[in-house]
Order: sequence, then C-alpha cells, then structure tokens
Amino acid sequence: YLSSSPNDEEPVVLREEIRRRRRKKAITSSSSISMDQITVEFVLPTATWGSNPDSLQLEVAGNWTVEQVKAQVWLKAVTSNLCPEFYQRFSPDHCILLYQKKGNLCEIYDKHQVFQTLDCIRYWRALKKDVGKIQLVPRPQPSDESLQYQRYLNYLIGYDVTDVSNVHDDELEFTRRKLLTPRRIELCDRDPKLYSMDPWVTRKPLPEHLLSKVSNGHILVVIHMSTASHTIKVSIDDTPVLASFFNKTANKRVLLGIPDNVCETDYVLRVCGRYEYLYGDKPLQNFNWIRQCLKNGEEIHLVLETPPDPDLDLVQKEDWAQVDDCTGVAGTHEQLTIDEKDHERVFTISMWDCNRKFRVKVLGIDIPTLPKVPEFVVFIEASIFHGQQLLAQERTTSKTFNEEVLWNCWLEFNIKIKDLPKGARLSLQVNSNINLKADRLLYYVNLLLIDHRSLLRQGEFILHMWKMPEKSEESSSSINADKLTSATNPDKESSMAIAILLDKYCYPVVLPKSRDVGRDVGAVGEESEGGERGQREMPNHLKKQFEAIVTTDPLHPLSPEDKELLWHFRHECMRDPRAYPKLLGSVKWGKQEDVLATHRLLERSSAWDSSGLDVGLAMQLLDCHYSDAQVRSMAVRKLETLEDDDVLRYLLQLVQAVKFEPYHDSALVRFLLKRALRSKRIGHFLFWFLRSEIAQSMHYQQRYAVLLEAYLRGCGEAMLQDFRKQVEMTEALQKVTREIKTMSADKYDVTAQVVFQLRQKLEILQSSGLPDNFRVPYDPGLRAGALMIEQCKVMASKKKPLWLQFKKADPTTLSKDPIGIIFKDGDDLRQDMLILQILLIMESIWETESLDLCLLPYGCISTGNRIGMIEIVKDATTIANIQQSVVGSTGAFKDEILYQWLRDKCVSEEKFQQAVERFLYSCGGYCVATYVLGIGDRHNDNIMITESGNLFHIDFGHILGNYKSFMGISKEWVPFVLTPDFLYVMGTSGKKSSPHFQKFQDVCVKAYLALRHHTNLLIILFSMMLMTGMPQLTSKEDIEYIREALTVGRSEDEAQRHLLDQIEICREKGWMVQINWFVHLVLGIKQGVEKRST
Repeated sequence: YLSSSPNDEEPVVLREEIRRRRRKKAITSSSSISMDQITVEFVLPTATWGSNPDSLQLEVAGNWTVEQVKAQVWLKAVTSNLCPEFYQRFSPDHCILLYQKKGNLCEIYDKHQVFQTLDCIRYWRALKKDVGKIQLVPRPQPSDESLQYQRYLNYLIGYDVTDVSNVHDDELEFTRRKLLTPRRIELCDRDPKLYSMDPWVTRKPLPEHLLSKVSNGHILVVIHMSTASHTIKVSIDDTPVLASFFNKTANKRVLLGIPDNVCETDYVLRVCGRYEYLYGDKPLQNFNWIRQCLKNGEEIHLVLETPPDPDLDLVQKEDWAQVDDCTGVAGTHEQLTIDEKDHERVFTISMWDCNRKFRVKVLGIDIPTLPKVPEFVVFIEASIFHGQQLLAQERTTSKTFNEEVLWNCWLEFNIKIKDLPKGARLSLQVNSNINLKADRLLYYVNLLLIDHRSLLRQGEFILHMWKMPEKSEESSSSINADKLTSATNPDKESSMAIAILLDKYCYPVVLPKSRDVGRDVGAVGEESEGGERGQREMPNHLKKQFEAIVTTDPLHPLSPEDKELLWHFRHECMRDPRAYPKLLGSVKWGKQEDVLATHRLLERSSAWDSSGLDVGLAMQLLDCHYSDAQVRSMAVRKLETLEDDDVLRYLLQLVQAVKFEPYHDSALVRFLLKRALRSKRIGHFLFWFLRSEIAQSMHYQQRYAVLLEAYLRGCGEAMLQDFRKQVEMTEALQKVTREIKTMSADKYDVTAQVVFQLRQKLEILQSSGLPDNFRVPYDPGLRAGALMIEQCKVMASKKKPLWLQFKKADPTTLSKDPIGIIFKDGDDLRQDMLILQILLIMESIWETESLDLCLLPYGCISTGNRIGMIEIVKDATTIANIQQSVVGSTGAFKDEILYQWLRDKCVSEEKFQQAVERFLYSCGGYCVATYVLGIGDRHNDNIMITESGNLFHIDFGHILGNYKSFMGISKEWVPFVLTPDFLYVMGTSGKKSSPHFQKFQDVCVKAYLALRHHTNLLIILFSMMLMTGMPQLTSKEDIEYIREALTVGRSEDEAQRHLLDQIEICREKGWMVQINWFVHLVLGIKQGVEKRST
C-alpha cells in the first residue's frame, strides 16, 4: 500500500518539529538552552568487542525524533571509524534504545517521538542527572520458546494477534507493547494468596428478605473433613470461621482426623462441590455463596482443606522491555509551533498552525464482482464525525455503478485542519440513489484522521469496505457499533475497496496535547472572560430551565437553545455531575477553542470525583456519543470504585462499550485488564466475553484480541490450563453439534438413529482424549467431568441442539445431580447474553429495595459463530409441554392444567402454597422485566416453569432475531404473557379478582416503580445493548421504545396506572394469545414433534 510509506515517516517529522520549535526558542532566549540540548551517553552494541570505546557522548537536540537521534549516533560511530564491520553493515534500525528506570529496563519504543517529550528525560531531571545513559542493543529476536508460547495464546484467543496484514499503521503492535506496563504494575501489587482463592464477596448490606431467614443473627454451617462432618452455629458477622471451629473441635480432633500439630492457618474452607473459597477478613454474610444458600433455603456445606498453592498461578516472564511511559504523547503547541523559529530547524509541525480547510481526494472505488442485483447509480458520501456529532460532510457526484468507478475529485470540508479533534473519524460511504427515494447505504469504512500517536494522516489509502447486510432495512441514520469501527474489511479478495488521497506535507503534522496557558494571550483572555461570565449567578428563570434539562433522560434530545444555555453556564454545569453528559453533548468538538476550554474545565472540576458513584451516569459517558479521551477516562475513573461484584454485573456491557473507543488503547481497556488480573472470576468471564466477540465480530476482532492477549499474559498458568481445557471441550462439542445438525436438517423430529449416532460420536470423543474435566464456562465455580453418554440426546427442534449431561468432577460434591448443558447451533447467543445480563442487573436493583422476584437468569455463553452453550435448569419444563401432555392438541384451552401440574409436583399442601407464591413473584418479575425490554410477547414454548413454581423465559436471541414479533409490530401484540391458565394458578378466572391476584398486581407495581428509580441506567444499558448486539434494532424508534415502557417524565401515580392498564390488556387478550398457542400446538403435532423447547 502506498499509504504505509508516508505514514511511517510522518511521525518523524512531527516530533521533530516539536523539537525544532524548542530549538528555535533556544536561539531566541538563552535561558532555555539547557532544555534544548540534552547530553546523553550511549552505550554501544559493540561495547564488548575488545579495544573499542564502550560508549559515545552526544549532545542531543531536544526536538530531534528518536529516529534522528539513532541516526546521529550511527553517523558518529561511522565517522570515528568504529567497528566498520558492524556500523557499515547494519542500519540504525538494527538496534533498539534501552534505559534503566527504578531497576526496570525501559525501551524508547516510538521512533517518531520527539526526544524531549520522553519520560526518561523527566526521570533524569528529577534525579538531577546531567548526563543520561542509553544503551543501544541489537533488536532482540524472539526465541523459539516465546514463539511457541505466542502460538498457544493465539489458539486460546482464537485469532492471530501478530498478524498485521490488515492494518494501515502500527497501532496494534503499539498497543500490545503499551499494555505491558499496566499489566506489570498489577502483577507487582497482586496478593498471591488472595488471587489463588479469589473469595467472591460483596459490600452491599444483607437485604431485608434474606435477613428474615437468619435466626437471631446466627446460621448453621456443616463442615466436612475427610470422612467426618461437624455442624457448628456461627454468627453472620464472624469472618470465615476457622478460629472458632478449631476452638470448638479441640476435643474432637481425633474423630475428625485433624493432626495435633496443625493450626487453623494451615487450612481454608471451600464450598462442597464448588471451587469457591470462604477466605479473608470479610463477615460470612458478605460471601455471595452464603447469601445464595439463604435465598434458596439450602444448608451450608463447607469442606476443610489445605489452601491451593499460589505457585500454580505462575506468570511466564516477558521478553519485551517495558516501553517508555510517555510513548505516543505529543508535546505542547509551544514546543511544536513553527512561529518565531528558524525554519532550518523545524522537524515537525503543530496541527494548530494549519489554517487551511481539510480536504480529501476521492480517487475511486473498485469491486472484484458486482453484486447480483447491482444498484444503478452510486455516489460517495464523506463525513467527519466526533462521536455521533457530525462536524462536516461532502458528497461526490453520482455515477453509474460498475466494477470500477473513478471520481478523481477533491472534496473540501467546511472545517479547518487545526479544528480537527483527536478521535475524529472520516466516514466514507458508498450510497445508491434510485429514482429519488431515500439513499441506500451499500458499503462503508472509517478512517481516524489523527492516529494513535496524535499524527495527522497523510498520503494515499486503499481501504477495504464493509458491506451492509443484504436484508437490512436499515436507514443510514441508524446507529450501530459495527458502523463505527476503524478496522477495514479483512476479506480483501472480494470486498469493495475505496482509494483516497489526503494532503501530504514534508513533515509530520502533530496534534499538540495542550497549550501552555501562560504564554497564550488568546487563551487567557477567553478564560478570564469565561471565568467572569461563568461565575455570574444564573438568573432564577433560567435555573428552572436548567434543572429541567438536567433531569431529562439520556435519550431526550436537546434543542440548540438548550445546548447554548448549558455551554454559556458551563461553570455552573460543572458543579452538578448529572449535567455532564448534557454539557459534554453540547460542546462543539469541531472548534479547537471550545475543546480546549472543555478540557480545562474538566481538569479543574472536583465535583465529579467527589460525587457518589452513579453507574448509569458513568456508563452514559462511555456510549457512542463521546469520543473524547479525557471525558471517557473521567467516566472510567468513577468506575474504579466499583467492587468486584459490581464489575461482574456490568462486565458484559463494559466489554461492549470498548467498541465506542476511537483507539485500541484506552482508559476503559486498561480498567478491564486491571480488574481481570485482580480477580479470577472477572478474568474468567472477560475471557469468554472477549472470545465470543473475537469469534464472530470481524469489526472489532483485532481490538478485542489485543486486550485478551494482554490478560492471558498475566493471568497465570492455572488459569491458562483451565482455558485450554474449556476451549478444547467447546471446539470438540461444537463439531459434533454441527455434524448432527446437518445429518437431520429441516426435520423437526429426531429419529432413534440420530441419537444413536450422537452417542457414538461422543463415545469416540470421550475415548480419544477429551479433557477429563473442565470449568463450566457460564459457572466457573463448577467443574464438569465425564460425559454421561446414555443420558445425552438430540432435542426435537429446528436447530437440533444437543442435550448433554456431565458428571460433577469434584469428589466433595454432595448432590449427585449431573451438570446439564445444551449446545446449540444457529442462534446468536450474544443477544441472549445481553438480555440475561440486564435481567441480573434488574435483580440487583430489586434487591436494593428488598424485593426478590425469583428470576432465573440461567447460564449462557456464546462460544463461537452463532453457537454456544446454555445451562439446563433442573426440574423445569415448557408451558407448551405441560399443556400438550394432558390433552393433546386442545391443551391450550384448558385453564386448570398448569394448576393441576403444579399440584401433582408438590408433595404437600404447604409445598403447593409455596409454589403458588413463587409462581406469583416470578410471573410478576418476568412480566415487568420483559415488558420494559420489549420482549414480553412470547410463545408458550419459550416460557418454562420449575417444579417448585418458578416461571422463567428462555431463548431471547430467537425473539430478537424475529423482528416481526418485536415492539408491537403485530396487532395482537400483548405487553407480556398473562394468560387464563396463569391467572387460574393465582385463583382468578374471567374478570374476578382474588387475594393472590391482588398480590400479583402489587408485586408488579413495586417491581416496576423500583426499575423506574433507575431509569437512566436502564435506558443506557438498553440502548447500548441494541447498538452493540442487535444490528436489526438500532433505529431511533427502536431505542426509544424503552422510554415509553418506563413512562419517562410521568409521575409515580401515572406510572402505576399505566402498568395496571398493561395487566388489564393482557387479561383481555389472554384468550387470543392462547388461540395463537393452540395453532402452534396443532401444527407441532402434525409435524410429529416431541416438542422440546430450545
């Protein structure tokens, strides 16, 4: 690519420029001479070659680039005739530059960096060193061992991170090297014992409904030891109870087989059958496992054993040196500007000196084969965006669509180069326009105009474009994360390519990191005036308007007047963190002065950091509307205070938010890396969340792969072994799933032959070296052992999922129940994961208001392209099955069937009453949750119930995939499922009411109002979910759905009325829903189905 050469040299110039500016100052003012010339001693690569001098001293000009510095050393070595056989044979690029900092070796990595902006200079100054010392070392070649290790990591990641065939700069490699630093810091601080046991605790107070299950502040705990067990009573405020346990057992030691010479520090408590430790100084009630047992009314069984060996978490040593801490940081405008400098000594240029308009030359597009139904006329639309803010837009003329279309024309934008902000992306779209209807988007690609090291892009680029999905009705206005990617299409053979040319300069052009406030009169003027104006009190009539703007929800559009008001009173806004998303959405990011003013405000404001944590607020600043690094790192700074338990709760959404980062390296990525390296549980889920995206999102594959590699290089040997087993297992089972699906395609029923084939395949796998146990990806506390082949089957449904049963691998397990996992091919389970995660978040919201709505967010992990695993919930069956089992095809009309089924499953009247209660709560919980998310209108095949009365919905990807049934498209649409048979369980039929039904309504209202107290959080999670996971649902209207569902802007009374109305609609339409189900049932029976839900 032509583009690569100008880009390589470009930075050089830039950085130099910085230096040069500095030098110019040196000429004009003698005081800054010291800044300008830096004396460095270079230890030569030939130092060990006998009689040669070991080092050279050089006066380095502050505004040279690293590359120039190296060249100067080389030049000096050659002219002094040192080791000609080395210096004349090799080029300077043969060596790297290293220096010592606090006992670590650091590499000066970026050859384009201006010397005086390096961290080593600051470091030497701080140590008051007159002469710095840098070693030149031949560029190290990776050893066979490290190449093999890299291959192993690539296998776990599912992508080759070292492959740079599809990039137009070195950002990937750059990020891989930079992430070494946060990883090192985290590993230095990691407590080996805590990391190896990873106790899963929470700081949240024990909710009321759990407290009521504790008698007098005490609970019973059964402790197992080899063959014996011992029950003790402990206070929920005790820390894990070894000391008291050993006190109480002094006389029973012999019985329990505890040797005399052992004290409690030699032992830890682990949950029976699970890899979950009760360890550390937290009270028992703060351990999630204890809370879960209380919630489900289960006994607490623990096993006493020796702690795991922290040496198992050994981390392989890196053969990379850490890169200089300032790598990729540009200088200030004053260091870079050409003004008042000697032009002979200019090596880089400040972007802020570039006063001309930005322009791009569209050369043309080229596609190997035209699509089958080609559009007739196409044009290129070129837009410059910052986040979702359009800064400038131009389009070419329309031309006939052929394999090659040439325009060869310059598009000049109405924005000056100096006003381009960091993170600005040039969006190029091939649109077609047929007979004046709306334009249709065919292909798109983005290019960041300023690269990861703050250099303006120059020269020619050939970019391979992404194709819009065929059937998408998507208008070009819909927002969807894939359309924001700066990656290009890796499929170069068949994809559309666009060739463009950006202006070329003799030097690199750098976006400065800031201005030195003191010197710049303009800035000071603006600031002082802004200061006075901003400090003026806001008049009362505007205060009301301001408050009204601030309290609106995140989707509420701001009028130009609103934005003006916020910007005018920006100092006032800074005092109220709730106003930040609105204020930052009102900034004109295409005006350099405004961006600088905003950055200054953010640096000075203390209100944000001192305010309480509001996750919804922080998440808003991480969505697609904000591209500014300072804004995004401010949001992440707030998240730093989240406890591990909450990081887990929002982890999936935070992983998705990485798609909205302009660059690979970001505060958010570093936050995820840091927290995963600190807790194995977070690390485990980060691994699967990233791997599932890498397997199916071409748009963000590279970025996620780099983050996953950085994590795997620090998680330790034990975790790597676990991941290897999980990957081997899922790959083997995916293969079988796909083979079975092709064997019995297109039929609903499953023949005995197919099941026989499945078992045969599993036999072969089992005997040919499947891992003998593996952690269950959706529940890492569980280890699954051997397959129970006789219990495995193929489920009767179109997608032919496998129903697999595994033994539990842990010998201390008390229940003999197997671990059931469904492997399913054909649905995008990432969508299910997103929905299930929001259900978990809703549960935690209800918990803060002490509501337990018995949701069952079962485990589900997408492990590959449209394939993954789903937890089998014990003793559960679909509503369709229950109805069918009793009366054949007319089952859908018998209201008492469900009631009767529950009665039969419950051994006593008391159990039955508990089941009805559970049914009522879970039905209420799912009605409210699915209504708010717009997925309440379900078929009875996608609703299940457990034998203890717990109702739950399944298969969410299926409904989101069937757009027609979503968001009230059909006339019979109901807000959620509440059919006569459900009401019958609650003791209600027809229009009558009953105490149970009253309670049901009450539960629904409480749950709904509780969610409304977190409206902003739910709106942001919902809109991020649609943007990142549901490409077919990202128009404004789809995202707006949740505002209506949450009755945004209405009073509590109105909201309550609204929800009760929805319940009424369901009661009235319930019989229609049943007719629909009945039709399904009859069709199902015709096709000979043993209906099994998938």
